[in-house]
Amino acid sequence: MAEKTKTLAKLRCEQCKRINYYKWKKKSADFKLNLKKFCRYCRRHLPHKEVRK
Repeated sequence: MAEKTKTLAKLRCEQCKRINYYKWKKKSADFKLNLKKFCRYCRRHLPHKEVRK
């Protein structure tokens, strides 16, 4: 059976603190995701950071 090489990362809005997006990320990556995405609650494009599980 093949090993899992990716994990699911949660992206949380920096302003309202709600989890809006999920993104696949390599297990070997040693950095946190930081993307500018649209928040449907704030209704603006804002930075979203990865949240640890």
